[in-house]
Amino acid sequence: MKGLGTGIGWRPEIADAVERLPGVDWVEVVAENVCPGHVPDSLTRLRERGVTVVPHGVSLGLGGADRPDEARLARLAATATALDAPLVTEHVAFVRAGGPRTASPALEAGHLLPVPRTREALDVLCENVRIAQEALPVPLALENVAALFAWPGDELTEGRFLAELVERTGVRLLIDVANLHTNRVNRGDDPAEALAELPVEAVAYVHVAGGVERDGVWHDTHAHPVPPQVLDLLSQLATRAVPPGVLLERDDDFPPEEELAAELAAIRERVAAAGPSRHPAAAPALVPAAAPATASAPAPAPAPALVGVPDQGEARDRATAPAGARAPDRTDAPGEVWEAAPEAARERLALGQAALLSALVAGTPAPEGFDGARLRQQALALARKRAGVVARLAPELPVLLGEGYREAFVAYARTRPMAGGYRRDALDFARHLLDSGRPGDVRVRRRLYRWWAERAGRRPAGRAARLVHAARAALVV
Repeated sequence: MKGLGTGIGWRPEIADAVERLPGVDWVEVVAENVCPGHVPDSLTRLRERGVTVVPHGVSLGLGGADRPDEARLARLAATATALDAPLVTEHVAFVRAGGPRTASPALEAGHLLPVPRTREALDVLCENVRIAQEALPVPLALENVAALFAWPGDELTEGRFLAELVERTGVRLLIDVANLHTNRVNRGDDPAEALAELPVEAVAYVHVAGGVERDGVWHDTHAHPVPPQVLDLLSQLATRAVPPGVLLERDDDFPPEEELAAELAAIRERVAAAGPSRHPAAAPALVPAAAPATASAPAPAPAPALVGVPDQGEARDRATAPAGARAPDRTDAPGEVWEAAPEAARERLALGQAALLSALVAGTPAPEGFDGARLRQQALALARKRAGVVARLAPELPVLLGEGYREAFVAYARTRPMAGGYRRDALDFARHLLDSGRPGDVRVRRRLYRWWAERAGRRPAGRAARLVHAARAALVV
């Protein structure tokens, strides 16, 4: 078992900078952005240098009412094997709702949404986690998420909810201290209470990220510098126990390389100042921070061995062993028989999540008990996020529509759920504009029609089809 050290989120936009940054012990990559058979060259070079790569999933939706999708689990397992990862991580969240269980349209959030902290929701989550653990070749760790709103009727604090999840499944924790700060501002949660209730021996690593406050709401953007409040929470956690790893997340508006290096240095300094006088990369496991001995207070007895991160040799052995042979020695998947969540609990959770997500992405009324103003803020944030993702995948749309793109897309997205991924969303948005006679400029509308027509078919348009589309575009008025 070994520690991870200090790391940074690998993104294609900063791949070269990450390779050059000094003291990067490991990186984390969004699992859905890596094809197991075609690992990016930058990640291959990092692995050849001995840099650990951890896949971080965002689409399993383990907090949802349905059991995890087998195909998504298989892809995550293949990604972990391809990267020779010592563990994989996901979230305590739901990302989709509706479908056959509720006899309603299937809805995608495009975002990590909080789960109700009830006993029933915990039962469902625990079963989903067990299913995932059995399907994955390496240990699983789950991250706490940021939220703008709270579910009515929560029965457990966030710290207690996570602690019971660990007790029942053996899963490890990825503690995002930036999300704890976000929930302090947005929901009035007490991060100190959450940290005090967490089983620190289960912590696999920690996330640190920046955000911004607007009109009393903290936006967890991952596009701003890490604020002092987040670093203070890292210090509080490190005072209890030196985390095996700490990772800086940055997803947008990437700063110069020197600023990333300075943020990594600040993280190292906080951990070193709060815990024992050694870098977490050297720690074989999560090491409790020791108080200095005094004449009246002798040094504490050595702590029991705590959970760390499997080294890559252990991970490789587990990845290549048959599934049945891996289970007995998995510290994150106790071997005792476990009970499935009652189907009635899944049904009730499904109805609640479908009603909530419909309010957020389809414009239906807020479910009873929720803060309507906060749900409207969340709905707007989701629509803006969709607009940003579509702009990156279909950059021609902002060029064609100019400054009016974002406003037009947000208005479209507030009442029209995403039907089939972001590329489909871009096409549906263009068709929506065309059907409503927009844009007002006929020349722009003709160009938008050609853009849509060349991409809306099953395969890219050939020369003859492009000529037909051009002729039809000339008829658009």
